[in-house]
Amino acid sequence: MPNDSKDTYSQPSSTELSQVQRRAVGELLRVSPVADDLAARFERAGFSLALVGGSVRDALLGRLGNDLDFTTDARPEDVLRIVRPWADAVWEVGIAFGTVGCRKTAPAAAAGEAPRDYQLEITTYRSEAYDRDSRKPEVVYGDSLEEDLLRRDFTVNAMAVALPRKEFIDPHNGLTDLARRVLRTPGTPEASFSDDPLRMLRAARFAAQLDFTVAEPVRAAMVAMAERIEIVSAERVRDELNKLLLSDHPRKGISLLVDTGLAQRVLPEVPALRLERDEHHRHKDVYEHSLTVLEQAIALEDGKPDLVLRLAALLHDIGKPRTRRFEGDGRVSFHHHEVVGAKMTKQRMSKLKYPNDVIKDVSRLVELHLRFHGYGTGEWTDSAVRRYVRDAGPLLNRLHKLTRSDCTTRNKRKALALSRAYDGLEERIERLKQQEELDAIRPDLDGNEIMKILDIRPGPEVGKAYRHLLELRLENGPLGHEAAVAALKDWWAAQS
Repeated sequence: MPNDSKDTYSQPSSTELSQVQRRAVGELLRVSPVADDLAARFERAGFSLALVGGSVRDALLGRLGNDLDFTTDARPEDVLRIVRPWADAVWEVGIAFGTVGCRKTAPAAAAGEAPRDYQLEITTYRSEAYDRDSRKPEVVYGDSLEEDLLRRDFTVNAMAVALPRKEFIDPHNGLTDLARRVLRTPGTPEASFSDDPLRMLRAARFAAQLDFTVAEPVRAAMVAMAERIEIVSAERVRDELNKLLLSDHPRKGISLLVDTGLAQRVLPEVPALRLERDEHHRHKDVYEHSLTVLEQAIALEDGKPDLVLRLAALLHDIGKPRTRRFEGDGRVSFHHHEVVGAKMTKQRMSKLKYPNDVIKDVSRLVELHLRFHGYGTGEWTDSAVRRYVRDAGPLLNRLHKLTRSDCTTRNKRKALALSRAYDGLEERIERLKQQEELDAIRPDLDGNEIMKILDIRPGPEVGKAYRHLLELRLENGPLGHEAAVAALKDWWAAQS
């Protein structure tokens, strides 16, 4: 059924629509050689083909890449028969869901230009629906483009361009919604989210990626149906959260998840940061602080979105609710929240099936994010600086960014003092790096040398000796070979 939302918004002007359409023409002309060639092959085989979904949306936004989505009335086995003689590579990873993937290299459009590689996904008209308790959707093939567009998640993704005649098809006013930057569903949001509850997370993700507003009926359905997200697999939830976090406006998506109650189901540690206030015990809004830290960390990225840094920034204070204490003088304390938070981060990310290396890095950053605050105005010894670098290891650059982002005070004098102090720490680290090869702190003697000097075989004693020399290295800097040998022999004598 059509979208019959009653909430009001201003209609786009003809100028706005024409600008959108002009962008689309330019983008579609760029991909025409590949798209038209493929469409002609489908037409000769007796099937139809249309550019669809995100590809049409992105063409209208002027941001179409080389990943193109198509839909067809051909069944997957027919699609394979058509594309195999034509494509440079074909894969069947998504064939159970009606999708065939392939790669096609198009020749350069003009002299001096490089050939373009296109990644194509061709999906048979279909619908998906979850049983009440199923974690996997059931795929049913459809018979018409109109049915296929109706089952799409949002109107801005329910537009198509029929090929090769390039007829624009928009039965649900997606172009209007795109021009006004609003997310609506082709049918009722309740029916859409019942078919695939993951679409509720996709609403937040698209709001973050495209900087769109979610229509009020869609938001209301997300609130009412939040518990349905629990039937979706952890892997699909994780992938949507990643896309949201790696977007240009993650605060917008996270806020929507929290406000609708979805975050309580998939990432409950974040809404828990909204610690209640009372008139006697005032303290910083930890939830808003965390979102600000996330934004400030993004501003420090080196051009490319950093998932590990963004996760650490969002989660760095999740240990605070469990460690909050009201002190006798009216202050609020969160002792050891970084240690508790690191354990909570590991547990939540494990439930969401993150790779072990990502879990390890994010939880380590959470654990270390407070370490700098013991630095004061430079009271650390060189030994303490070495340990800071050793403990951060390959995460040191990210720890620099996280620590700087964690300063959200509005007190300009305090913020400047913290910034200068961290500048001083980084300068000391650089000086020590030049002097001591801090990036690879290790003892002056390796395991083989230890065994030779002490005349011992491999065993626990070698590890103990190595750790003793490492502590000396951290405490005093490089000893030199002779001093290290003497220190090792002294230690060994004491052990005997």
